[in-house]
Amino acid sequence: MILEKFSLKGKTALVTGSSRGLGAGIAMALAEMGANIAIHGSRAVPESTRQMLSSAGANPFAVVGDVSDASMCEQLIEQVFHHFGAIDILVNNAGTIRRAPAIEHSEEDWKTVIDTNLSSVFRLTKHAGKHMLAQGSGKVINIASLLTFQGGVFVPSYAAAKGGVGQLTKAFANEWAAKGINVNAIAPGYMETDNTEALRANPERSRQIMERIPAGRWGRPEDLAGAVVFLASRASDYVHGHVLVVDGGWLSR
Repeated sequence: MILEKFSLKGKTALVTGSSRGLGAGIAMALAEMGANIAIHGSRAVPESTRQMLSSAGANPFAVVGDVSDASMCEQLIEQVFHHFGAIDILVNNAGTIRRAPAIEHSEEDWKTVIDTNLSSVFRLTKHAGKHMLAQGSGKVINIASLLTFQGGVFVPSYAAAKGGVGQLTKAFANEWAAKGINVNAIAPGYMETDNTEALRANPERSRQIMERIPAGRWGRPEDLAGAVVFLASRASDYVHGHVLVVDGGWLSR
């Protein structure tokens, strides 16, 4: 049965940046399909997120740490592996953004965004991959962006990082596809999250964005549910190095 290929029962997933927003929505989708869930926050995981996942029948395991710290990336993976005895699915969702014209974009902001949005993807995937290679299976899903394909405005570090995420996805896929590990990415469109609060609060920019989205609305966390379950499940076993765009049609216009 094809539906059985979408089941995640018995699988263990770590979703970084899952204390709220897109990450929490992704964790919820995986939990509803039967996965054991490790949720992550940079400083804490709200009780409301734990309760939401518990309502889906999950018993979430919370890990806390700053993914821009190289040593913390390894620690997070090892904590999850020690707790569950496996790590089958890694969703690299944690991220941040800094907005400023290029000539005003500070070295500190550049480093923060690159370390959080790009270097952490490399480090977490590398450390999780050691366990996945040993067990001969695994699914890595990187959260890319429309700026994996476009340059954006006033976000040079974010655009550079998300462009790099697209290339890292392909690089890992090329190495690991024959070893039973799928590495893919999802590129969300304009979503109602903390990262886009400034855009949604700007009447002119919000109008410009809405006018270009064929679906006629901003995306919501639940709009990623189907894509992430597909890429995390056996249904995507022959999908490697792909960046799946979920954008309400933005790139087609």
